Amino acid sequence: MGTLYLVRHGQASFGADDYDRLSERGHAQALRLGQYWRERGLRFDAVLAGTLLRHTQTLDGIVAGLGGDVPQAIALPQLNEYDSLALIRSVHPSPLPPPATPELYRQYFRLLCDALAQWMGGTISPAGMPDWETFRGGVRGVLEQVRQQHVGANVLLVSSGGPISAAIGEVLSTPPEVTIALNMRIRNSAVSEFSVAPKRLMLQTFNSLAHLDAPEYADWTTHA
Repeated sequence: MGTLYLVRHGQASFGADDYDRLSERGHAQALRLGQYWRERGLRFDAVLAGTLLRHTQTLDGIVAGLGGDVPQAIALPQLNEYDSLALIRSVHPSPLPPPATPELYRQYFRLLCDALAQWMGGTISPAGMPDWETFRGGVRGVLEQVRQQHVGANVLLVSSGGPISAAIGEVLSTPPEVTIALNMRIRNSAVSEFSVAPKRLMLQTFNSLAHLDAPEYADWTTHA
């Protein structure tokens, strides 16, 4: 039986003009994850990743930490995140101020959760985005690819909270509100694991930050 390791990207640049790049902390989180796996002798037989810059930068950090002995990544747009700004504009057309305070931060994510629920329910169609069933179907297709092609292998998958929570929702058959709750809890560089068997995938761990357990990484936990 193989294992699929689903990794959310390192901390990105939330609140900046260009969110899609890792912060200094995000680069360090990715590098540390690779080092942690290298210390434990983990090797990967296949690598899958979204095509966003934060996915590529996270994978680069992991590979550096592992020492470079990693298969060439397969780039899959199905692993790219939904457009959170398009979602929020669908339920709140007026511009939002930058989330520079705790209350504005909470407001942003309240609106995002509301928009996600409406998108999943089919009541809004955010500009430039597929519908929820198409998004979910893309993630399901990647899981099927892993199940059919990588039984008995260790597979690394680097993506974002939306596709990872959708993948977990597929495996556990969670309702939309639970999938959204899972999405909001996935931390930067966190690892979730699926066992890969010929007939199904099974969740083994969720949202783990074992690579940051040491005291020197006590303040490295981030969510955006």
